Amino acid sequence: MAELDRPTRPVPRPLPALLTGENADVYFLRTEQVLAGDGRNPVVTMEVFCRRAGATLCGIDEAKGLLSIALESDAAAGKAAVWALKDGDLIDAKEVVLRIRAPYQSIARFETAYLGMMAHGTGWATAARAIVDAAAPTPVIAFGARHVHPNIADRLDYAAIIGGATSASTTAGSSRAGKMPVGTMPHALVLIYGDTVEAALAFDRNIERDVPRIVLVDTFRDESEESARVAAALGEKLGGVRLDRASELGGVTPALVAEVRAALDAAGATAAQIVISGGLSLERIAEFKAAGSRVDTYAVGSAISGVRPIDFTADIHEIDGQPIGKRGRPSGTTTSPRLREVDLAAWRAALTPATR
Repeated sequence: MAELDRPTRPVPRPLPALLTGENADVYFLRTEQVLAGDGRNPVVTMEVFCRRAGATLCGIDEAKGLLSIALESDAAAGKAAVWALKDGDLIDAKEVVLRIRAPYQSIARFETAYLGMMAHGTGWATAARAIVDAAAPTPVIAFGARHVHPNIADRLDYAAIIGGATSASTTAGSSRAGKMPVGTMPHALVLIYGDTVEAALAFDRNIERDVPRIVLVDTFRDESEESARVAAALGEKLGGVRLDRASELGGVTPALVAEVRAALDAAGATAAQIVISGGLSLERIAEFKAAGSRVDTYAVGSAISGVRPIDFTADIHEIDGQPIGKRGRPSGTTTSPRLREVDLAAWRAALTPATR
C-alpha cells in the first residue's frame, strides 16, 4: 500500500469567510441551493490541472488543509477521499495535481478557494524558481511582501521559498517554511540616525548577536566610502553591506558592485558580503552574472510578487461512479501515477490558528 500524504510543516487554517462561502463564486452557492432543493447530492470525482508545463506547484498543501475541514465528516464515514501532489513538485501540462471524490455539496463552494490558492502560489513559486535558477549558485532572498496585500504576504514569501529562495523578509512566511526571516535595516533607520555608521552601531548594540550585521550603505554618501567607514567601525562583526542605490542615480550596477568590493577588501573586510536589491529581474541578474560581479545575495521583490497567477481548472470526471465530462475534455478518472492519497486527519491536525 502506498504511503499516505501527510504534512511536514504547519498549514494556515482557513478563515471563516472562506468556510462560509463568502469568498466563493456565488454560482457555487446557488448550485448548492438548487441541488438541496431537489434533494440531489451525488458523489463526484473532481480532478484539477493546469496547462503550464514545468510549473512549480504551490498552494496545494494549503488546499489539503481546507479539504481536511470540509470533508471531515464525509471522510470519517468513508464517503470522501483526496489524492494530491505536494508543494514544490514540478508538474507537467495537464497533469492532475488534485483529485477529490466526495458528495458534491460538501465541496462545491470550495472550488474557488483551492483553485485560487494554487493559482497564486504556483505563479509565485514558478517565478521564484526562474530567478533562483538564473542566479545560481548565488542565493536569492524574497523581498516582495510590500507589493501585495498584507493578508497574503505570508503566502507569497512561503511560495518564494518553495520556489528555491533561501528565505524571505517576513516572519510569517519564513517561519511557515522553517526559515528565519532576513533583512537588517531600512533607509528609515539610517535617516533617523543621520549617519550610516551611527545607525550601524545602534543596530549592533540592540539586535541579537545571531542576526548578521548587514549595513545599508547608499543613504547619504558614496557606497564605497560608506562601506569603508562601516568596516572600520564594526571590524569583524560586519557581515556585509546592502546596495540599493536609487533608480534616479542609476540603480545598482556591476561597476558599483566592483567598486564596493574593492573598498571592502582594502578596508580589510574581505569576508564581508555584498547583498544587492532594487528592481532586480531575470534580465538584470543576467547582467551581473555576465559581468562576473561578486554578488553574494540577490534580494528580489516584484519579479516574484508581480507575476500573473497560473490558472488551474477543476473538472468533474465521474458522477456516482459513472464516467462523464464536458465536451472537449476526457471522461473518467485520469491515469495519474504521482498522486498520493491524502491523510485528511493528519492535515487537519497540522492547521495553525486563523490569525491573518
